[in-house]
Amino acid sequence: MTGTTTHFGFQTVPEDEKAGKVQGVFTSVASRYDLMNDVMSAGIHRLWKDAMMDWLAPRPGQRLLDVAGGTGDISFRFLRRAGTGHATVLDLTEPMLVEGRKRAEAARLSDSLDWVVGDAMALPFADSSFDVYTISFGIRNVTRPEVALQEAFRVLRPGGRLMVLEFSKVPNPALRRLYDLYSFHVIPRMGAAIAGDRDSYQYLVESIRRFPDQETFLSMIRAAGFANAGYRNLTMGVACLHSGWKL
Repeated sequence: MTGTTTHFGFQTVPEDEKAGKVQGVFTSVASRYDLMNDVMSAGIHRLWKDAMMDWLAPRPGQRLLDVAGGTGDISFRFLRRAGTGHATVLDLTEPMLVEGRKRAEAARLSDSLDWVVGDAMALPFADSSFDVYTISFGIRNVTRPEVALQEAFRVLRPGGRLMVLEFSKVPNPALRRLYDLYSFHVIPRMGAAIAGDRDSYQYLVESIRRFPDQETFLSMIRAAGFANAGYRNLTMGVACLHSGWKL
């Protein structure tokens, strides 16, 4: 035991137990994860990921590290936009990577991808190894996001780009109340019906509410050493893109 605690959704747990609990969630939902994303967001997550690529503007030959990359959604988009290049998908949960490999084979992208089981807080890569680091709907599940951001800075080459896509805080109070009603009353029921797992989707909803707001997370990115950092709200703040550069 480390003696320190963190949050797992609305629960307080020992820090050294969180990663295992998160791994359990994503092991449970891996086979239905992509389907649930489509159902929960009515397909809007695809538009958010396209917006991410628009701002990122992948270039031919770039090397991407996609952390918490799961089934490879971001990496596939990146490679198609770049035309040529390489993507390494890192995830804590091997069943998510297994699903991603199946998708890569179907899309004939296997030669441009590596799949690595690993921890965002202790990346198994040398300094200055990648041109781009992405993490999509994953950093809120990391025990210490500030450590993950420091690791992102370490493995990016000078001139490299950080891009984070994550659920965020809806600024409008009335809209936020509607969003909360949907999140807490509908999404766990969808999880039960489609993925056979209500508890995991209850956690996912709670984890969104525990994540820092846009400005707070922006300050964390700057504290990790990134320059020219900024963010763009998506769908009125339901999700947000944060960007930074290692200069």
